[in-house]
Amino acid sequence: MELPEYALKGLQLLADPSHFSDKTFHILVEAAFESLLNPQTDGATLDHAELGNLDLTLVKQCNVAIATCVLEAGKQNADASTLSTVLEDCRLGGERIDLFCATYQKNKDKVESLLGGLARYPSHIIDASWRLEYHIRNNHLHKVNQPAYLLTLNVENGSRPTQDVTFSCTMEQLQDLLGKLKDAAKSMEKASQM
Repeated sequence: MELPEYALKGLQLLADPSHFSDKTFHILVEAAFESLLNPQTDGATLDHAELGNLDLTLVKQCNVAIATCVLEAGKQNADASTLSTVLEDCRLGGERIDLFCATYQKNKDKVESLLGGLARYPSHIIDASWRLEYHIRNNHLHKVNQPAYLLTLNVENGSRPTQDVTFSCTMEQLQDLLGKLKDAAKSMEKASQM
């Protein structure tokens, strides 16, 4: 698991007992998880009385380092031993590593759920419907007399509700689309057989 330089520096600052006692370390770790998992707290988690007499810049830097580490661990589905190795490299002590890992394990499902909600996936077609339209005249009142197909694709994208994508096409365009979909289906079939 690789972390950016600013996160590594923040974690190294957390390891220094002259900056953070064990109690303030515990409070800061809990505050970082709270601010990640409950965004409506809006930074109020850092207003703890024990953190009040510390340099605010240092507290924020360490809070960002914890959040970055937690999000990266959640993104990579890291286990406690992987996280422990990263924290050891940042010179955190055994008790602090145990506390950090225990808090991570306790909130791991929530972190992964949070990250899963942020992901962008392509839309999936759930259903398709069509109808044949017949255009008699265009906008300039000229005779057209052309058939057209009105297609409606019902799509879903992750947790968002389903939506309809509607478009119109001529018979030639529909045949072209159908040919491309058949080619894609054949490619998928070949790929699944490998």
